[in-house]
Amino acid sequence: MQLLSPFYRLLDKFYRAVVINRPFLMLALLAVLTVLSIVAMKNLKLDASSDSLTLEHDTSIDYYREISKRYQNGDFLVLTYTPRVDIFSDESIDLLKQLTDELEKVDGVASVFSMIDVPLLYSPMRPLAEQKASTRTLLTPGVDRAMAKQEFLNSPIYRKMLLSADSKTSAILLNLKVNNEYIEMARHRDALRLKRDTTGLTPEETQELEKVAADFLAYRTQAAVKDGERVEVVRGIVARYENKAEIFLGGVSMITTDMITYIKSDLVVFGAALIVFIVAMLAFLFREWRFVILPLTACLMSVIFMLGWLSWIDWRMTVISSNFVALLLILVFAFTIYLVARYREIQAQSPELEQSELVMAAVRAMVVPCLYSALTAIVAFMSLVDSGIRPVIDFGWMMTIGLVVGFFLTFLVVPAGLMALPKGEPRLSANNSLPIAGQFSRFTENHGGKILIIALLSILFSAWGVSKLEVENRFVDYFKSDSEIHRGLTVIDRQLGGTVTLDIILDAEKSDVQVVASDAAASSEPIEVDGEVLSDDPFADTPVTATDSAAAESAGDEEDPFADYGDDDAFAENGATAKAEPSYWFSVAGLDQVKQVHNYLESLPEVGKVQSLATVYQLAHDINKDKLNDFELNVLRNMLSTDITNFLIKPYLVDEKQQTRITLRVIETTEGLKRAELVERIRSHIINDIGLKPEQVHFTGMLILYNNMLQSLFDSQIATIGLVFTSIMIMMLLLFRSISIAFTAILPNILAAGVVLGAMGFVGIPMDMMTTTIAAIVVGVGVDQSIQYIYRYRDEFKVDHNYIAAMHRSHVSIGSAMYYTSVTIVVGFSILVLSQFIPTIYFGVLTAFAMFMAVVGSLTLLPKLILLFKPFGPETKPAE
Repeated sequence: MQLLSPFYRLLDKFYRAVVINRPFLMLALLAVLTVLSIVAMKNLKLDASSDSLTLEHDTSIDYYREISKRYQNGDFLVLTYTPRVDIFSDESIDLLKQLTDELEKVDGVASVFSMIDVPLLYSPMRPLAEQKASTRTLLTPGVDRAMAKQEFLNSPIYRKMLLSADSKTSAILLNLKVNNEYIEMARHRDALRLKRDTTGLTPEETQELEKVAADFLAYRTQAAVKDGERVEVVRGIVARYENKAEIFLGGVSMITTDMITYIKSDLVVFGAALIVFIVAMLAFLFREWRFVILPLTACLMSVIFMLGWLSWIDWRMTVISSNFVALLLILVFAFTIYLVARYREIQAQSPELEQSELVMAAVRAMVVPCLYSALTAIVAFMSLVDSGIRPVIDFGWMMTIGLVVGFFLTFLVVPAGLMALPKGEPRLSANNSLPIAGQFSRFTENHGGKILIIALLSILFSAWGVSKLEVENRFVDYFKSDSEIHRGLTVIDRQLGGTVTLDIILDAEKSDVQVVASDAAASSEPIEVDGEVLSDDPFADTPVTATDSAAAESAGDEEDPFADYGDDDAFAENGATAKAEPSYWFSVAGLDQVKQVHNYLESLPEVGKVQSLATVYQLAHDINKDKLNDFELNVLRNMLSTDITNFLIKPYLVDEKQQTRITLRVIETTEGLKRAELVERIRSHIINDIGLKPEQVHFTGMLILYNNMLQSLFDSQIATIGLVFTSIMIMMLLLFRSISIAFTAILPNILAAGVVLGAMGFVGIPMDMMTTTIAAIVVGVGVDQSIQYIYRYRDEFKVDHNYIAAMHRSHVSIGSAMYYTSVTIVVGFSILVLSQFIPTIYFGVLTAFAMFMAVVGSLTLLPKLILLFKPFGPETKPAE
């Protein structure tokens, strides 16, 4: 320290020259920067995309995008339609027709599926030739609506998909156009990022990454704007039908749009509420307008500077990282209270000093403890960077940078402001004490044993509660029950086959493909019609003929569609040929396996609607009655109309990849749903019971991406707490040069974090992306109070080397500032209950509770541990 003293003297001289001697120049410079930041804030952007809710470098995301592009399975919007009249009445069907006609015209909508325009294949059952000639829908004149209703409720194609079990609610699916350019740009960027963080990039690749990332960000911004506009157009259309039907809107792009609205609302509500509370608290504590304006200015400037900088570099806030605004206001407010309280104490003790000396004395007294407080908080937030979850990473970085900005502004704005304003008379007597702080010190002195027992019981409770913690939570529960998102998702989940998608991708083995190709080339059972062999090779170019629709109709509804062929020209006119490439998954062997998987999935209580090639296989059996061979299956495939092929085959089969897709929706409201366990149960059944090899079975979909994120929370929690504990212990050792002091300082805060985690496990609140940050925040921010207290306790102990007396003096000085700062923090976090986002509410309430526990620990357990271990040396008996 002696070697560094010249540096500190130089820094002290520089600070006095710039801030103390030129306060107006400093304030003017800060005012200019504030104005520039406000101007930049007009470009502030928010991000609520699905990418912001996934793990960093999760290879499942790339596979998800690859599969989405391969099967052209894009985003969608879902509307639930519950008319005031019977859903199969003319009035309801006409209304639904008007609604779907309008929805089809919305920009970006590729197709609209509803119960009035899907093909009716069982109402009644008809030969395929007739199905191909004329597709029946609910709008076809003469259709039996009672049969159609039964088809929607019971057929393998439509059950749990279009019509609720009570036949009162129907689903309208708006398939959005697949944005292949978006997918390719995202995959390119992510591949370069992964290489950067693993093996490293060349200078050329680094430049490429910068360009690709910038291009993708710009493209994603435009796409998000279009998505938002589309949602608003759909909502406008729906609003015109609200008097005739109850309609809810759901879907990823709709949730994204509403999340942006939530973020904006939270920023305004939290900011306004916190500012009002800060003003009230400052006025109550100090009762001088200058001690209200200066701390408030430092808090507001910190937030404005950060928001302006984020806008300038186009760093977008998510629903999680946007909480940094409220948190930064709270923490900078704490710095300003410590500084102002110290200034008032010095002024009360030495009112004769010049204003410059008073301000410099307060700065010298508080800069080191505030610096270490800021550093410990920074360590806590930096630990979140290792979480692997992008919004949590952003939150950690934003708070880290914000704390640096807030620390400097505290020691620029408040001192410069005090120098620019009149000195004023001291309003705090040297012997002033606050009753509440005194009560804490007296309780510690008289009931120290009880404090230690309570601490021990709290440790046991924390250990037990943490063992009960879970990460499973339902996405629908992220939103308030009266919100459109919650109501819409609940209806879809419970009545229309589930909400969260899971895709099972099955790859054929090479040997299986060769067997199918060989069987196809040497089929021993060619189909004969009127004694004529239609084709020896089901994959030959020879057209397969069938009768026209009139002949098919005269044969009767129960006729075998393969027995109606006789007119080559008639079949050629229908465009049916057997030119399909041999596909294992459209063979008897492959379809039997798909059907086994499909049937197993439908037997699971957690699974709602299941869609796969098994539905068209079942349709073939229902039409033909007898089991088909491979040749007949491929004839059937070529006889299907384009609409039916696009609906029943194309979304689930890619011939050239020898790959099939089984898609299902999971019912999130299932009691005791465990996603990871469900996926492993399905995987085990497919491999062990059906006989596919592990390398043939792949899982993707939003359930996988969401589950990967949830399952990482435990590891993230352990890693962040461990990193925070280790880093803060090292900092305590550097500051106090004592293991006992370092341990004493951090223990009450570790205990506070443990109690809140234990309480979560006890009550049954699952961990999510926000609550997983609580422990690190509480330890990092709570240690701030421990540092302030120990730093002051050490100084007070030097006065008379009496631990009890030093404790009482510390409580009525820094202890009072700690108490009221904590009250502000607790109330500040409690304001988050005003959010529309349930995880934010949990985050606010639980963090407020943890911070309350932290300050109680710092004012009771911390001084008791100091009295117990006597880390500052032996006491000196007063001279007689």
